[in-house]
Amino acid sequence: MPFADTELEYLAAQPLGRLATVHPDGTLQVNPVGFAYNPTTQTIDIGGFNLARSRKFRNVADNGRVAFVVDDIASVQPWRVRCVDIRGHGEAIDKPVDSKAPVGGPIIRVYPHRIISFGLDDLDTEPHDLVPNRRDVPRPSAR
Repeated sequence: MPFADTELEYLAAQPLGRLATVHPDGTLQVNPVGFAYNPTTQTIDIGGFNLARSRKFRNVADNGRVAFVVDDIASVQPWRVRCVDIRGHGEAIDKPVDSKAPVGGPIIRVYPHRIISFGLDDLDTEPHDLVPNRRDVPRPSAR
């Protein structure tokens, strides 16, 4: 499984993430999106109103380059942030049969290649002494 239990618990508790995609000319686009973890595919499924007509959907269909982050501020005294940063490959799917996205219809599916999480499970360590959990996700041999 690519995600740790603490990461899945955190993702399940958050309603909003940010998806970064790449335009054909190389410029970046970042959008807030609704999402859900799909345990069957071990991916992040992103849905939204008129998603198939959006630039982000077309960007993913064109080149598949994505990054997705979910973060929040757990405390300001002391300053404590939490996040899950997912870098990987995106797939624009017009008619998914196994979507877990919060909105029906077309989805963007994010296949994680690298996951970085921070501040999710160690509340005793001073915030500036926390160490991110960074790891590569083995890619399936055929997709």
